[in-house]
Amino acid sequence: EVQLVESGGGLVQAGGSLRLSCAASGFTFGDYAIGWFRQAPGKEREGISCLSSSIGLPFYADSVLGRFTISRDMAKNTVFLQMNSLKPEDTGVYYCNKIFLPVPWGKGTLVTVSS
Repeated sequence: EVQLVESGGGLVQAGGSLRLSCAASGFTFGDYAIGWFRQAPGKEREGISCLSSSIGLPFYADSVLGRFTISRDMAKNTVFLQMNSLKPEDTGVYYCNKIFLPVPWGKGTLVTVSS
């Protein structure tokens, strides 16, 4: 069964850090380009970072560049998002998925950044 499980969210003050994890089952992350997405309250889901397949080249949206780092553990079939210098506008539900032909979305993990 194909499944994505995100974790690591929580409540943090502005300037703080969180590390999100996304564990996949039913397929191998390294075979696909994988991204982190977030949905802020009242807004559509947007892509914020991704890793290319094979060599794992990272890409970032301007809004998180220099603050967030995407990585993966091939052995654990898990993707991470290290988030530093968090801002209130980073608040939202964070999801991971394949960039192309997404699988069913997980429940996401809620990140709340207080000012």
